[in-house]
This record gives sequence, C-alpha cells and structure tokens, in this order.
Amino acid sequence: MHDIASKTGLRAELLGRRAAMPPEDRAAAGRSIRDALLSVPEIEMAGTIAAYVSIGTEPDTRSLLFALWKRGAYVLLPRLLPDGDLDWASYEGPDSLVPGPRGIPEPSEPPRGPGAVASADVVLAPAVAVDRTGMRLGRGGGSYDRALARVGPAILTVALLYDAELVPNLPSEPHDQHVRAAVTPSEGLVRLG
Repeated sequence: MHDIASKTGLRAELLGRRAAMPPEDRAAAGRSIRDALLSVPEIEMAGTIAAYVSIGTEPDTRSLLFALWKRGAYVLLPRLLPDGDLDWASYEGPDSLVPGPRGIPEPSEPPRGPGAVASADVVLAPAVAVDRTGMRLGRGGGSYDRALARVGPAILTVALLYDAELVPNLPSEPHDQHVRAAVTPSEGLVRLG
C-alpha cells in the first residue's frame, strides 16, 4: 500500500528534522507550547487531563505536566501494555514516574485501565505531524489510535507539534484517528477539522 510507504517516509523525514533541531530551540518550543496550553479555556476548566511524558526529541511536556498537577488537575498518563494498547494511571508529580517498557517513563500509581482515557475532559496526544483536517501521524504503533477511539466526540483532543509539523494534508488509513486541535510554538492552539 502506497499510503503506508508514504507515511513511513514522511515519519522518518519529520523525525530526522526534529533530531536536527538545536536543543535550545526544542526547549523554547516546549515552553511556548506549555504556556499556550495553560491558557486554553477547556484546559483551565478541566478536572481530568490525559497527557503523556515526552521522550527523545518530542516537544517537552514535563514542565506542562508539573504545572497542570500543581494547578490541581487530575493528570492521567499512559502505561504501555504488552499488546501496544495504553493503560492509564495518575501523575503525582515528577517523583511518581518510573521507567516503563522501552525506557518510557510512566506513572508508578495503580493502573486505571485502558478505558480511563474516556473520563478525561481533555486529551493531549503525541504526534509526528497533523494536517488541517485533524488527521494525526503518530509513530506507527497504533497505541494512540486505540486510545483516541475511546474518547467522546465533544472532548478536546490536542496534538503537540513543532511549527513545521502542522501540514496541509497527510496520507491516512481507515484506523487513523483525528485530533480536534494542534498546538504549535508559533500558532498556539489551532482548532482543526
């Protein structure tokens, strides 16, 4: 299928671009994204926010997680299950994170089950790129497509991106899940679809 090949090539190109960014630019982007998200009304009002711990060259989420937690939001973070699905557990500050499968930090609190994401008022999702319709390109494992499929249609789902990663259009497959917004350092929150 040409879609899968084009997604693989696009993913490799975008991840290569991330890796080439100077660390100080990535850090500044993470701060801009954090500040933009903290002022979004749905996030200001959210009781429960499903988020994730950034890894590698992803836009940094650690200061965002800390700020949301300090503000009193109930923050759910993913725990990768052996089948690639995501379980969820509560974030209780930076000291509550432990290395999970593949070295990805995850919460040490008791798991709440894969369905816990459905109780979130806002869902923040990692992405390699998103297009203007909300089509999301992930890392190819399908974990977030499964998680996002459990989230109701009225819930704000947001992908965190660098500026060049909000693109006009992306190849898609039937299982791919859309997000309702993206946030970038330059544009802040952009509602999609």
